[in-house]
Amino acid sequence: MPDQSVSKLVSCGAEMYAWAEDLFPICRSITGPGVRETLNYFQNIVPEFQMSEVPSGTEVFDWTVPKEWRIRSARLTGPDGEVVCDFDDNNLHVVSYSTPVDETLSLEELQPHLHSRDYWPDAIPYVTSYYKETWGFCLPYDQHMALKPGNYHAQIDSELLDGSLTYADMIIPGESEEEILISSYCCHPSMANNELSGPIVTTAIARWLMSLDKRRYTYRIVIAPETIGSLAYMSRHLPEMKKNTVGGYILSCIGDDRAYSYLPTRWGDRNTDRVARHVFDTCVDSYTEYPFRTRGSDERQYCSPGADLPVSVVSRSKFTTYPEYHCSKDDLSVISPEGLQGGFNLVKNIIQVWENNSTFVRTTPGEPFLSKYGLYEELPFARGDQFYFIRDVAAYADGEHDLIELAELNNLSAVDCIDIVDKMLACGVVERG
Repeated sequence: MPDQSVSKLVSCGAEMYAWAEDLFPICRSITGPGVRETLNYFQNIVPEFQMSEVPSGTEVFDWTVPKEWRIRSARLTGPDGEVVCDFDDNNLHVVSYSTPVDETLSLEELQPHLHSRDYWPDAIPYVTSYYKETWGFCLPYDQHMALKPGNYHAQIDSELLDGSLTYADMIIPGESEEEILISSYCCHPSMANNELSGPIVTTAIARWLMSLDKRRYTYRIVIAPETIGSLAYMSRHLPEMKKNTVGGYILSCIGDDRAYSYLPTRWGDRNTDRVARHVFDTCVDSYTEYPFRTRGSDERQYCSPGADLPVSVVSRSKFTTYPEYHCSKDDLSVISPEGLQGGFNLVKNIIQVWENNSTFVRTTPGEPFLSKYGLYEELPFARGDQFYFIRDVAAYADGEHDLIELAELNNLSAVDCIDIVDKMLACGVVERG
């Protein structure tokens, strides 16, 4: 088993933030050039990512892959020639999947195509129309209310064509065919926490996993457009996923530094949940667990009846719960190198516990002579919780108590006990059950 001690820190927060700065300007949707450009960027970091295309019109369970959307420019001009909305200024100004338009309309005629939110007086809302052909512009509420009567020129240079949906995935082999799924989504325009933090942390985790000499589990890494992308992916891979998946996590909104959040599997009591809750309980100061009924990302697909994959969501501030969610205020100031690093560390610790959790069996009867193996502290006051953990591993090494249980018995994190168990295994005090 590889040495994955928490003491061997991987510091990549600043690097991940630099990725976000590069990717933030790109206009992404559920299909199109922006998604491909973003996934190609991740492939340059981890070349093992493989790109796949699913043609428009492909049936994926109860859904159909839509036509591909491409947009080149868009502008809404007011009665006096003033620019009201410009796609080049902010790609959230255009309703995602807007059909082409080049018309002059009165303000009254234009109103059904204008979108704002009264709770965001100075922010552009994120609006989509993937499966109903229409067009529209998005703008701050105060600006919307201040529009004066007159004729407006609406111009959107876009097209819907028979193309494809793009996703990226990779399989990182381990000693076992049992798989852990790490999945995120790539389908939103310029929003930092909701869009970029998930695939960025996923890519960093994939790179770290690839760097390990050995892995106990096999890892399936997926970055796909939310909802339709995970459905398309499962339509191609569900049989082997159902056979091999023992745990899985959606990484979503994992780049800010204000909170930690957990949304469990549909059942709430799978190993996915047990490992994640232990890490949340022992590795972060506080977190909020949300019920599955507040689901909103690809756990809806992976956990759906018929798929039944044990997948949960790991976040910093969970989707829908932070004030900048789904608007232009979700910019690069919402995430930080420290926030991304915290998200990365959390997922890394979850994987470490999966990799090292097992039961243990004593190799000889009776208590081990710990000093013989350098496992005994001579000064009683210096022994601390880790000494009692060593003693309990030996005492409960009956093949029924695992690393998580023994760590919790001593109010420790299993992550902090990995090196201790490795030493006990190395000197033959216990064996894995």
